[in-house]
Amino acid sequence: MTDTIFIRGLSVHARHGVMEHESEVGQRFVIDLELTADLSESSRTDRLADTVSYSNVVDCATAAFKHVNYRLLERAAGAVADAILAAFPKITTVKVTVHKPHAPIAAIFDDVGVILTRSRAKADG
Repeated sequence: MTDTIFIRGLSVHARHGVMEHESEVGQRFVIDLELTADLSESSRTDRLADTVSYSNVVDCATAAFKHVNYRLLERAAGAVADAILAAFPKITTVKVTVHKPHAPIAAIFDDVGVILTRSRAKADG
């Protein structure tokens, strides 16, 4: 069974980037999350304890994203994925998209960013 919780358009001000001014001033980033979990129990019981709190996921992702100033979006997105998998055992896979709409690129563009998908290591058995 593959069920998905999604959170789209989470805006976070952070100081990630290779350029010096990016780490000093920072900028707005937008994070999208897709979380795979078995939601069959919560779809029957209607109990928060049987699912994953969206609010707690947002808090976790925001803290992981802002905690350290990374040079690369890849590392910032990886920190979010690692934090979510560590904090929420019900989540088996996390897909993290980080948009950097004001990246210092000498071009006109709609969006740039990275997408990482990470899965929980399966226990041997």
